[in-house]
Amino acid sequence: MSADVNASPDVLGRRQYRNGEKVFRASDPAWQAAADNGLIGIRAAGSSNNRLVVSDTGHEFVSLCSSAYLGLNYHPKVVAGAIEALRESGTTGLMVSNTRIRHELLGRLEDELSDLFQAQVLTGVSCSALTFGILPLLASGNLAPGGPRVMVFDRFAHLSMAYVKPIVADEALVLTSPHNDLNFLEDVCRKYPSVAYVADGAYSMGGTADLAGLRNLQDRYGLFLYLDDSHSLSIEGVRGEGFVRSQMSLNPLTIVVSTLHKGFGASGGAAMLGRPEWFNILQRHAGPVGWSQNMEITSVGAALASAAIHRSPELGELQQQLQRNIEYFDRRLPTSFSGNGLPVRVIPIGESDAAIKASAELFRRGFYSSAVFFPIVPHGEAGLRVMIRADISEQELGRFVDNVKELTDAE
Repeated sequence: MSADVNASPDVLGRRQYRNGEKVFRASDPAWQAAADNGLIGIRAAGSSNNRLVVSDTGHEFVSLCSSAYLGLNYHPKVVAGAIEALRESGTTGLMVSNTRIRHELLGRLEDELSDLFQAQVLTGVSCSALTFGILPLLASGNLAPGGPRVMVFDRFAHLSMAYVKPIVADEALVLTSPHNDLNFLEDVCRKYPSVAYVADGAYSMGGTADLAGLRNLQDRYGLFLYLDDSHSLSIEGVRGEGFVRSQMSLNPLTIVVSTLHKGFGASGGAAMLGRPEWFNILQRHAGPVGWSQNMEITSVGAALASAAIHRSPELGELQQQLQRNIEYFDRRLPTSFSGNGLPVRVIPIGESDAAIKASAELFRRGFYSSAVFFPIVPHGEAGLRVMIRADISEQELGRFVDNVKELTDAE
C-alpha cells in the first residue's frame, strides 16, 4: 500500500474541525437517544465498582464501563494515601507553576515512579496535558536530532492525541495512517528523513499496536515513537509498567505516556522519557506540563500508595485475577479481541439504536455497559463496550454475560 505522503497538514489536521458540524449532526441523534434512555449524565455514589447507586432513584447497578481494571480506585490503602497526603502537607497544592516550585510530595512521587518503571518519569495533571505539551516540541525538532519531524498519527489514536493535530501542524507536516498500517508508515519513512509515529499501545476500543514492526522501523529509519499506553498501565508487566514497556525497552527515540487514573487507581499522568535530559526541557517549555494547575496533593498521595502496592505481591495477585476474569469472559462470549489478555471488549450489535436499546435494558437489570456508536466507531458498527476488572466476581460477570446473550442473541 502506498502512502499519500504529499498530503498537506490541512488535509489531516484542521479539516476535521471544519467538518465538525457535519460529524455533530450525524452523531447527535444517537447521543440524544442515549440521554433519553438515561444512559448519560448519571449521578451515582456507592461503595465499590460493583455497587453504584443512582442518587435520584436509588437504582443499584454494577459498572462494566469502569477502566479501574484492578479495582485500585476503591482500595483502602489508595484512599488512605490521599487522606494522609492532605494531612501531612496541610494544603491542596502550592498553586504555582511546577517549573518554579515543585511540592516535595510530587518530587517524591516522580522519584518513586522513575524507580518503579525504570525510566525518568515526568508527571502532569493528566495524560492529555502531557500530550498537549510534548507533541508540539517533538514536531518542531526540539527533542531529538533531525529537525522538524513529519508527524504520523494512527487513525485510531486516542482523541487526546488527535486533538493536538492542528497545533502540531503549525510545526510540521501531519499525516494520518490507516490503523496499524506499517506499509503506509514505511513509505513515509522512505520519503522523509525525520518521522514520528503517534499511536496507542493498547487501544481504548481494544487491540494493540504492532510493537515488533514499529521497533523494526525504528531501527531501520530512526522512527520516533510516541505511544499512549493508558489502557494497560498496572495490568501488564512485573511492576505494572504496561503493555509497551513489558515488550520493549525505552531508547532515545521513544516516549511512553500513561494516565495514573484507570488501572493505577489514582489520577494525573506520567511520561516515561527515553532521555533523562528531556525532563528539564519539558517541565520548562511543554506548556500545560508546567502550568500552575498541576496534580492535587490528594492525587499525589493516592499515587504514592498505589506505587507501594505495585511493589508488593498484591499487584501480581490482582493481575492474575484480572486475567482469570478476561479468560472467563472470552470463553463465555468470544469477540474479535478474545485471547489478547487485555480487558477491553466490544460486543458488536450493528445499528446505534439497537446498541442503545440493549444498553438501556442492561442498565434496568443492574449493569451499565456503555453503547458505542459513530463517531466512536464507524456507522453500522455500534456495540457495547465492556471493561473487565479484577474486582468483579465470576458470578457477577457471568450474570452480565447471561443477560447480554439474552438481549443480543450472542452465541
